[in-house]
Amino acid sequence: MPRKYKAKNFTDFEESLNGGSREEVIEVPLSSQPLFYTGLLIFLFAALAVGRVLFLGVVSGEIYKARAEANSSELERLQAPRGLVFARGGEVLAENQPVFLAVLKTSEFLKDESIQEKTLASIKEIMGIDRELVWSLIKERDQERIGDPIVLSADLSQTELIQLKSLNSLSLVVESGFKRNYPDGPIFSSIIGYTGLPTALDLRENAELTGVDFVGKSGLEAFYDKDLRGKNGFLAYLRDAKGEIFEEKKERPVEAGAALNLTIDAEFQRYFYHRMQEGLTSLGRNSGVGLALNPRNGEVLALINLPSYDPNIFLAPEKNEERLKLLNSPETPLFNRAISGTYSPGSTIKPLVALAALSEGVINTEKQIYSPGYLEIPNPYDPQKPTLFLDWRPQGWVNLERAIAQSSNVYFYTVGGGFGDIKGLGIKRLNDWWQKFNLGKLTGIDLPWEAKGLLPTVEEKEKRTGTPWLLGDTYNVSIGQGDLLLTPLQILNYVAAIGNGGKIYRPFLVSNFKHSEVASDLSNLQTQISEVEKGMKAAVNFPLGTAYLLHDLQVSVAAKTGTAQILSNTQANAFFVGFMPAEDPEIVILILVERSREGSLNTVPIAKDVLNWYYLNRIPHPSEILSTSSK
Repeated sequence: MPRKYKAKNFTDFEESLNGGSREEVIEVPLSSQPLFYTGLLIFLFAALAVGRVLFLGVVSGEIYKARAEANSSELERLQAPRGLVFARGGEVLAENQPVFLAVLKTSEFLKDESIQEKTLASIKEIMGIDRELVWSLIKERDQERIGDPIVLSADLSQTELIQLKSLNSLSLVVESGFKRNYPDGPIFSSIIGYTGLPTALDLRENAELTGVDFVGKSGLEAFYDKDLRGKNGFLAYLRDAKGEIFEEKKERPVEAGAALNLTIDAEFQRYFYHRMQEGLTSLGRNSGVGLALNPRNGEVLALINLPSYDPNIFLAPEKNEERLKLLNSPETPLFNRAISGTYSPGSTIKPLVALAALSEGVINTEKQIYSPGYLEIPNPYDPQKPTLFLDWRPQGWVNLERAIAQSSNVYFYTVGGGFGDIKGLGIKRLNDWWQKFNLGKLTGIDLPWEAKGLLPTVEEKEKRTGTPWLLGDTYNVSIGQGDLLLTPLQILNYVAAIGNGGKIYRPFLVSNFKHSEVASDLSNLQTQISEVEKGMKAAVNFPLGTAYLLHDLQVSVAAKTGTAQILSNTQANAFFVGFMPAEDPEIVILILVERSREGSLNTVPIAKDVLNWYYLNRIPHPSEILSTSSK
């Protein structure tokens, strides 16, 4: 029989759970802090979620939209045509030709080993490029640029193009582009230079470059590379889920590179180049420099380095052997002697020494110095063995004009280092005057890798050689020998300043990027300059002048020749500098023949023909001026 319980039992049980009767229970209110922090935490999570949604949908919406489009599209790179290069008058010296490029899409290539093997086999079969070379091109890239595409061939043949297209490969593709062409390559290579694919260093230094861009490697192509290169464009092909193209749109239009308008006279450059070649060949030599400036504004009219090279071989894949031969040639045809070569200037420095001596009061125009063919300096340690400083021939009594015309060494030993009653300039003042004419400094020409040369000083020599500066050192630099080293451009630029009355211009080649700029103005020396010019005119007109061969030209010329001993006086470099017309020059030229046979005599015939061509073809004759004015 079930047991009966009273209701009270439940009540008692409930009370026992509560610790006693209801009257004994004390109610304590809960704290609000847990609720507050819980709510705050929920609010923060909600705010973060909303913020992220807004960021993804609004702030970064365009980015993710572009990514989504990229995932469903194929981007085609559109190469920007490089800016053309024009000579004075509009002749094209560097142009673009449309080509097809073989491009390795490295990001696709590295995805799968099976893709790699198949692609490498195709590259070898179609283009003959070994797998080792392909891997080396990939591995030389920085880690962050390793996925950049690589150009394997910059000019595919028709057969290669068809074979590559038929592969339908994602890793090995064909792109359209341009290659540089230089119609008269060897004649203008020292000026224009050439282009090529970027190196790993180029890519590191310029984040805008990709492995399929072409960059300037030398000459104006390198100096103005950023301007010439332009900006590549991109064309997007949008694909549907089946991979079929349903829309084409241009993501970024192509911006062609800027053109360069040169100061170079193309016809004159050609003549000068061929005449230099002919002159060197007749001497059994092949190294030299030809330069021409407009002394009125600093424009470069011609710039020639020999031996030269054809820049087009750097753009032709099949000419690899020719490139290697050129790069390894002991004759260094890629070296720009005109701006980077440093030479003892020989007697071409004498007009400047004469100008300094006149200005400093060391000598006057009438003072005569006797040259028996040498300057004898007593030896304090052994009177029986004096030191002889040789002239190139006995000169007799010469004043400043005749000393320049006949190129008397004894005269310039004396005014440079001192002798007898004449206290010479000394090395300190000589150095000061070299610097006045911007020697030992960059001229500022718009070409890469210009050299400064070397202006010796007492301290510099002691530091370099550990030996003190001697009087003989001053004698040597006074005639352009010894430690004094200048570039051909520096020599010609200072001679141009003598021709124009004292203004030293910064030489320039590109008229639409540069303008005439006076680097130094020494017009206050006009009186002394005029006296020096008399000596340079006498070098042409006086029968004993070193440039007398030019005396029968139809136009007046002022000139100075020079011979600089090299290789322990076993050989000599020959120089000619001169300007025309002598009274108001329109052109100043320099000719250098390295290791000449007969010193400066080897340069004068070349100079005569070059000056005569320019006079006949570029300088208006009096009859032409009268004819024009009468019309």
